[in-house]
Amino acid sequence: MASYIAAIDQGTTSTRCMIFNQKGTVISVAQKEHTQYYPKPGWVEHDPDEIWRNTLEVIAKARIDLNLQLKDVAALGITNQRETTVVWNKSTGRPYHNAIVWQDMRTADDVAAFSADGGIDRFREKTGLPLATYFSGLKLRWLLNNVPGLSEDAQKGEALFGNMDSFLIWHLTGGVQGGKHLTDVTNASRTQLMNLHTMAWDDELLKTLSIPRAMLPDIRPSSGLFGEVKSEVMPGVSITGVLGDQQAALVGQTCFEPGQAKNTYGTGCFLLLNTGTAIRPSTCGLLTTVAYQFGNEPPHYALEGSVAIAGALVQWLRDNLGIIQTSADVQTLAAEVKDNGGAYIVPAFSGLYAPYWKSNARGVMAGLTGFVTKQHIARAVLEATAFQTYDVLKAMEEDSGVTLKALRVDGGMVVNDLLMQFQADIANVPVDRPIVTETTALGAAYAAGLAVGYWASKADLTTNWGIDTTFTPVMQAAQREQLLTSWHKAVQRSFDWID
Repeated sequence: MASYIAAIDQGTTSTRCMIFNQKGTVISVAQKEHTQYYPKPGWVEHDPDEIWRNTLEVIAKARIDLNLQLKDVAALGITNQRETTVVWNKSTGRPYHNAIVWQDMRTADDVAAFSADGGIDRFREKTGLPLATYFSGLKLRWLLNNVPGLSEDAQKGEALFGNMDSFLIWHLTGGVQGGKHLTDVTNASRTQLMNLHTMAWDDELLKTLSIPRAMLPDIRPSSGLFGEVKSEVMPGVSITGVLGDQQAALVGQTCFEPGQAKNTYGTGCFLLLNTGTAIRPSTCGLLTTVAYQFGNEPPHYALEGSVAIAGALVQWLRDNLGIIQTSADVQTLAAEVKDNGGAYIVPAFSGLYAPYWKSNARGVMAGLTGFVTKQHIARAVLEATAFQTYDVLKAMEEDSGVTLKALRVDGGMVVNDLLMQFQADIANVPVDRPIVTETTALGAAYAAGLAVGYWASKADLTTNWGIDTTFTPVMQAAQREQLLTSWHKAVQRSFDWID
């Protein structure tokens, strides 16, 4: 048997290739950031061609660093930033437009227009999702209505749509020379075009949004054959696992039992709770989504709370305000004070996601006095992520009837001990940080490996998971309540900023 599994992790800010062994240990990693484009306020774009070039580069580097032979690679998995929308020409491979990123808010008018008839939950019964700028369907509609020639090409079957998983699969499996136009169930469930009950594109939704079915990829289970790599960086290796990034992290954390949950702290923050094979509607502002589907097994579903701005707030503190030089500096600065000095930051840069779903909210700093220093601001930046997670966690417990006994965490921000301890304190739940914290790529590797027998079963994967540190709550209840009361006052101040 081949020794390793490879995984591509195409994220919001960078693309990585990671090589894992059977114990789930990272053997080699290569990473490259891509450019963030902000052409107008509230708009966020990526260059798909830049991401494709970076993907080839990181695969090559990860192989070279390990001196990896193709015979040593059992399979390739892909995980990706969800919802980010790209359209490209089938004959040339060229994108019609920059990719519209999940954070982008240009479809706010469409959200308002479609919500006027049936409210924001108009499509929720079928898709599990509220109407929001977040999801792919309205982004695709905007492209069809605003990019010259795209609608005509789409009707002729010349234009292809996908999230970044589909774009990479198509290129890796041959591109203009027979590339496979595919996606998996988790990514499809984030477009607001797939029916959760049928696991297929919904003709009524497509008609409502005026989207030609011909431009959509075929939907496959998360673990199974997607095609063979034709590109010279890894020729002949089969792509056998594809998952949206947050579902990949759920798999990487081996949350296979109903009631198990994980929270990923990255650009945004994403809390997923496995609800098993039952579709669990939300009445508390959460999303119902596909967790994963392995081969011919029934799909598993999840409740999800999505927070738009988490690590991105630290980047804002660094790049826009210049208060810190590196992202790691935020912990050092925040640790110089014992509390936030009364300052709260509500980072509604893209509106507020779960559980509020307020597209017209905007960022707020509240509680400022002459006492507040840059140290307090740094602490408020970190606390904002924990407060937002608390709101999602409470909604999730109410929706599911499950009180979490522990929260599994992952992502780039979890190396921050101050944040993790505050998260445990404010949520009043133990926080388990695993040995492998970058579980997104690991989840894609697990899905790929299961398909080819590299791992025999999910039970093999659970033995790989181990705790590095458990953060236990120590905060007094009265202090917790005071902090949460002030936080929720600040959240209210962010509402209805845009008419």
